[in-house]
Amino acid sequence: MTEDARTYGAAGVSLHTANAVVERLRAAVESTGATGFGRFAGLYPLDERRFLAASTDGVGSKLILQRRAGRLRSGGMDLAAHCINDVLCSGATPLFLLDYVAAAHIDLEQVAELVEGAAEVCREAGCMLIGGETAELPGVYREAEVDFAGTCVGIVDRDSVIDGSRCAPGDVLVGFPSSGLHTNGFSLVRALVGDDDFDADLLLAPHRLYKADVERLRATADVKALAHVTGGGILGNLERVLPDGVRARVDWDAWDRPAVFEWLAEQGVDEEEARRVFNLGIGLVAVVPEAPAGALVIGALE
Repeated sequence: MTEDARTYGAAGVSLHTANAVVERLRAAVESTGATGFGRFAGLYPLDERRFLAASTDGVGSKLILQRRAGRLRSGGMDLAAHCINDVLCSGATPLFLLDYVAAAHIDLEQVAELVEGAAEVCREAGCMLIGGETAELPGVYREAEVDFAGTCVGIVDRDSVIDGSRCAPGDVLVGFPSSGLHTNGFSLVRALVGDDDFDADLLLAPHRLYKADVERLRATADVKALAHVTGGGILGNLERVLPDGVRARVDWDAWDRPAVFEWLAEQGVDEEEARRVFNLGIGLVAVVPEAPAGALVIGALE
């Protein structure tokens, strides 16, 4: 991979296209009565007092490296943590997860590893894994590869919804450390690795679950917004929850980055691209008027 090609776009993924898709689909989605399209979880009015919160996502191409390393159980953990974290961003309590496994030809052991990994995280989160679908699709998927996606549904009282609408200049950004790359940016990571051997411990650490962190913070602070740092980096995901005219100022030196981000820099990924694509060591950001004692403050709104 050439020096000037060490970007997400050169690896085949366009964040601009992803954002454009959201805007193109917004009118169709909102014509059904939905609001808040583009946030981490969609809300459905269950009754006058409560919303259901739901989010769908997948592990993506990280599964390719996990399969090569014999770590598909971690892929299941990634899926559950990712989907549950998205639902947490609305203020909801996760209720259940549904999963979808697809491949050209189903391998029972691979499916079992994925589902067992998801179940492990669901148990930690108090979230039921209530079922899903397994599909064999030759011609759609490459031989030997597998895809794993899921939907998490939670519940939240109307008065407890976290939507970012109250955020204002002067509010503080509290960061929660990531375990590493989590589940985003792996098209670029795979391009950097190529067919070479790689350090699975460094690159494939499972996606961190933030349920306990969010509960502790909400017990001590007025949480105005939560941003799960997935594709688009810290700033890109904060933009999804901040009101128009309010922007985040991040102190990029406020925390120590996991070693995997030093590895990315050594491979030629520059700082600007790393900030645009990866979480850089912060997997979840909360917006609060005042940070509680001991919190990791990584910036403020202005």
